[in-house]
Amino acid sequence: METDLGILSIVPPALAIVLAFLTRNAVYSLAVACLVGVLIAGQGPLGYSQLMIDAIGNTSFSWVFMLEICIGIMIAFFMRTGAIQAFTQFVAYRKLSRKGVQLWTWLLGMFVFFSDYFSPLFVGTTMRSLADKARISREKLAYIADSTSAPVIVLLPFTGWAIYISGLTIGMGPIADAGDALNAFIHSIPYNIYAITAVILVGLIAAGLVPEFGPMKKAERRAMDEGKVLRDGAVPLIGRELTETPMFPDIKPRLFLNFILPVILIIIIVLGSFVLTGSAKTLEAYLAVVIFLGVSIRIQGIRLNDIMDTAMTGIKGIMPAIMILVFAYTINQLSRDMGTADYMVSISRDFLTPSMLPLATYLLAAVMAFSTGTSWGTFAIMLPIAVPVALVYSGDALTDIVYATIAAVAGGGVFGDHCSPLSDTSILASTGAASDHIDHVRTQIPYAMIAAVLTGVVYLVMGLTVWS
Repeated sequence: METDLGILSIVPPALAIVLAFLTRNAVYSLAVACLVGVLIAGQGPLGYSQLMIDAIGNTSFSWVFMLEICIGIMIAFFMRTGAIQAFTQFVAYRKLSRKGVQLWTWLLGMFVFFSDYFSPLFVGTTMRSLADKARISREKLAYIADSTSAPVIVLLPFTGWAIYISGLTIGMGPIADAGDALNAFIHSIPYNIYAITAVILVGLIAAGLVPEFGPMKKAERRAMDEGKVLRDGAVPLIGRELTETPMFPDIKPRLFLNFILPVILIIIIVLGSFVLTGSAKTLEAYLAVVIFLGVSIRIQGIRLNDIMDTAMTGIKGIMPAIMILVFAYTINQLSRDMGTADYMVSISRDFLTPSMLPLATYLLAAVMAFSTGTSWGTFAIMLPIAVPVALVYSGDALTDIVYATIAAVAGGGVFGDHCSPLSDTSILASTGAASDHIDHVRTQIPYAMIAAVLTGVVYLVMGLTVWS
C-alpha cells in the first residue's frame, strides 16, 4: 500500500547505499535498510515478509530470476566442456595485449546493443578468462561491460529503451502518435550528453588514453603487480563453482560446438526477435541454448547424471547474484510504497524554470534513479512531468528545449542505473565479470561522475546561453 512519508521516504535507500559502501556487503546493507523502512512505515517486523512477497512475487522478478539461473547453468556447461578454456587459448594465439583485451571488450559491448540485460552478462562471461590472463581487474572488466550496456542502448532509436521512452511521451502536446514520439526521441539523442560521454570515456580508458585513478587505479595495480584480479576478501557475484570448475574428464574440447555456436544462437535469437517483434527475447535465447548444450553434451558421451550435477553447480554458483537481486527488488518496492520518487519530485518543482529545466530534470532523474535503482521507473515518473513543462516553455512546439529535456531525463536515469548498487543492470555487470558488486560500484563511480559533472556543466551553459 502506497503512503506519503515525506523526507522519511528517502531514509531506506540512502541507508542501503551508505551501508553498502561502509560494509562492502550488499546483502547485509539491503536487508538492514529494508527492515528500517518497514519499521518507519509502521508495519512492524512482520511486515518484512509481505514486503518481500510483493517485491519478488511478480513476472518482472521471475524473468530476471530465470535469466540468472540460465546464465549460471550455461557458464557451468561452458566450464565443464572446456569451452571457455579453448576460447582463451584460441585468442591467446593472437597475442592480444592487455590494451587489446580491453578494447575488444569495449567493442563487443557496443556490438551487443539490443538488450541491457544480455549485454553485460554476455560481455563479462565471454571476456573474463581473457581479462584474467591479461591481469585486468574484475572491477575494470565490470566497468567496461556496464558502461557499454545502458549508455549505448539509450542512444539507439531501434532498441527497447527507445520504444519505452518515446512511448511515455505520446499524447503530450504535438506528440500525437508513436511516429511523432520516436521522431522526438531521435532528435533528443545529441542532447544525451551523459550517455555519449560515458561511452567515449570508457573507450578512452580501455585504449589507455585516459589513465586510471582513484579506487580503479588501486585495483589495476593489484591485478598487474600481484596477479590478483579480485581483492583479498572480495565476494564475487559468481561462486567458485563457476570460475574454478574442472572439465568433464571424458570430453574433447570443441570450441565451435560448445562455445561459438551457442553464442551465435543467442545473438541470432535475441537480435532476430528484436527485429521481428520489437522485443529482444533474452530469456528465451538463454533457455534455448541451455537446452541445446544439455543435449549436445549428452550426445558427446557425458552421463545424464553428470549433466544434471553440472546444472545444479551452475545454479549454486549464481546464488550470490540472486540474493542481491531479491533485496534490490525488495527495497525498490519499499521505495514505491513509501513514495520516495513522489517526494523528490515535490521538492524540485520550484526549480523547473525554463533556462534550468534540462539541468534540473537531469539532476533529479539522476538522484531518483541512483536512490531507487531503476531507470525505467524514473523515466515513467519524470517524463510525464518534465516534458509538458518544456512544451509550455516552447509554446507547445517541439523545440530544442523539449528534446534536451527528454535527453536529460534519459541521461539522468542511465547515470543512476549505471552507478547505483541497487540497480539490476549493475548487478548483472558484476555477475558477468564475477566481480565483488560493491567493489564494482566503488571503482566505477569516479569515472561516471566525470561524465555526470561534464553533462551538468553542458546543460548549465546551454541554460544560461541558449535557453535563457
